[in-house]
Amino acid sequence: MAAFIRLRRLGAVAAVAGGSYFTIVSNPPIAFSDRGGTLTDIKQKIADPFAIVPSRAVQESALIGSSAANPLDILVVGGGATGCGVALDAATRGLRVGLVEREDFASGTSSRSTKLIHGGVRYLEKAFFNLDYGQLKLVFHALAERKQLIDNAPHLCHALPCMTPCFSWFELVYYWAGLKVYDLIAGRGLLHLSRYYSAQESVELFPTLARKGKDRSLTGTVVYYDGQMNDSRVNVALACTAALAGAAVLNHAEVVSFLRDEGTGRIIGARIRNQLSGNVFDTYAKVVVNAAGPFCDSVRKMADKEAKQMICPSSGVHIVLPDYYSPEGMGLIVPKTKDGRVIFMLPWLGCTVAGTTDSNTDITMLPEPHEDEIEFILDAISDYLNVKVRRTDVLSAWSGIRPLALDPRAKSTESTSRDHIVCEDFPGLVTITGGKWTTYRSMAEDAVDAAIKSGKLSPANKCMTSTLQLLGADGWEPASFTILAQQYKRMKMSYGGKVVPGVMDSTAAKHLSHAYGTFAERVAAIAQNENLGKRLAHGYPILEAEVAYCARHEYCESAVDFIARRSRLAFLDTDAARRAVPRIIEILAAEYKWDKSRQKQELQKAQEFLETFKSSRNAQFHDGKHN
Repeated sequence: MAAFIRLRRLGAVAAVAGGSYFTIVSNPPIAFSDRGGTLTDIKQKIADPFAIVPSRAVQESALIGSSAANPLDILVVGGGATGCGVALDAATRGLRVGLVEREDFASGTSSRSTKLIHGGVRYLEKAFFNLDYGQLKLVFHALAERKQLIDNAPHLCHALPCMTPCFSWFELVYYWAGLKVYDLIAGRGLLHLSRYYSAQESVELFPTLARKGKDRSLTGTVVYYDGQMNDSRVNVALACTAALAGAAVLNHAEVVSFLRDEGTGRIIGARIRNQLSGNVFDTYAKVVVNAAGPFCDSVRKMADKEAKQMICPSSGVHIVLPDYYSPEGMGLIVPKTKDGRVIFMLPWLGCTVAGTTDSNTDITMLPEPHEDEIEFILDAISDYLNVKVRRTDVLSAWSGIRPLALDPRAKSTESTSRDHIVCEDFPGLVTITGGKWTTYRSMAEDAVDAAIKSGKLSPANKCMTSTLQLLGADGWEPASFTILAQQYKRMKMSYGGKVVPGVMDSTAAKHLSHAYGTFAERVAAIAQNENLGKRLAHGYPILEAEVAYCARHEYCESAVDFIARRSRLAFLDTDAARRAVPRIIEILAAEYKWDKSRQKQELQKAQEFLETFKSSRNAQFHDGKHN
């Protein structure tokens, strides 16, 4: 059976990677008229090695094709984790679904997360000390969702051991006992058991951890497990999986106004502007789901100018440091620093991500980290490390906006919730907001349930997403990269125009396997057959072939789409991303037949985007502390 699947995949690779758009499709995307089917049927369609996502033009035509007499069941506004989760959930229930996103999939909060898939150790602590059953329930729920997310996208998600340093025996017993309760609550969703390590064992596992600090010595550590992910690539996988399941998903398409029933005033659709072509069209739907994250209030105010605010935005800043700050495969989390905040350092895609802050902010399209927030993170981690922490080591720094949901019954904003809220405060518009990345799937399920009730819809199936693997997950194994290393070469075009063969080294093979899962062979075939095997940036395994693949199969419409959401180069190393942009634009221009004017525009937009990432190059000031 495995050999048969392998042969089918090889056939699919040969079919889809031979040229820019020449494809052979055994099973076309599910048509609006052919919805439903069993879980097995839907899984087979998504796992099909010949699967090709519908083109952008096809998706736009499906949205335009709706009418007042023949509306979609659900139109989703917002292409983040929750919005794409809603589209996938609804499509697999046999509903007719459309989704529009003003920018790109995961362009907001969903690409700027902590990268952790977690139950919430701090929520557990609050639950016990405040006797808060709601917080405890949130931990139970998030731990169950954590395991499902890792199982449904194993190439993009994995278990990560996290070390908690303790500087007294009381701290050690306290954290050991608390994390054992965390293990117990996880139940069948347990990743690995937590355990104690002595101070000597701890520094062997985490060499940069300081044994002695300011008036304190390391007693030992407790290591527990949570999950880690490549957040924006999970989001893109959700969008593409939803498209294969039959949803019409369209990025770079903005809702400019709502359509209303003249008699009842109920919302029956939206007027949409294609941001790339300027085309404006109407899409009709029985229910509109507002999943716009931090921007959900602005969507609600399109329906009702007097709508009360639901979002209390909070800024979370993260910085990226070189890999030597943390060992591969071990994170460091301090649940409570000297000023009561959480601080962490986690290995991520060959670098170290550190954070985070939690402060009030304004809602903007491109939030920027403040220098004092970056300095706070550097100060905090330096208390626990035996290496010099330098501002010049910051490869990238970004800010994300958490859409904390306000409890409508709360008298003040202190009661903001980390849980999600689903409401229909205007007929025909269901809003889903709050929550966190880990629980996106159950949030989507709740939103679809509310939409079904609001629109009196008739789904063919119950919710299927708890065991539905995302695109690229079916048949993927940690050793899958060896196929790429053994059977493909990286054909590179030299500056003189000569084609030079190169080895598909294990670093590049592992990167492709983890980023694209079982579809990595398609990318490798492009690298080999189209002479796009060169790395885009020195020191990073991201290949030129990925740009072409993402343009053809992942709705990558701009240079920013690629450096921020398809690859993670902007988040990993802002300066490397800046140097890679001209070549990325060159490849996209060949794919989309861009003229010189469009290429110049792309370069300008990419430069403006990267200016919001505060690497050491564009630091606003140095105070001398971390030079």
